[in-house]
Amino acid sequence: MDDGRSVHEMRLAVTATDYDEAVHFYRDVLGLREVGSYSSDGGWVTILDAGRATLELSSPGYAAYIDEVEVGRRVAGHLRVAFQVGDSRAMTRRLEAAGATVIAEPTLTPWNSLNARLEGPAGLQLTLFTELEAG
Repeated sequence: MDDGRSVHEMRLAVTATDYDEAVHFYRDVLGLREVGSYSSDGGWVTILDAGRATLELSSPGYAAYIDEVEVGRRVAGHLRVAFQVGDSRAMTRRLEAAGATVIAEPTLTPWNSLNARLEGPAGLQLTLFTELEAG
């Protein structure tokens, strides 16, 4: 029985000035599955499924360390969205072709993943990461 304290879903809600561009980019290019789309009062909202959601909380010092590893300098604000993908190199090229700005090419990290940093629609800074095999 649910005691009212458990969380069932985490949803990141983003206001996109260019709504159509953002939906196309995140749904059609990145490949997030649309689970609902609604309109009211001349506005729209689209809900996209990004798979499992986690909340990563970092201290300012550790956030700076992540930026240093992935980019070589501090670039992220207080919010960065990370997507685990099968091939961060290929997805970086795909998102760049769709208009994303590449901030840093895929880089091998100390935690054995291949991470790229991009600026996507709606002002979101994105990390694409591919977990590598141990070895």
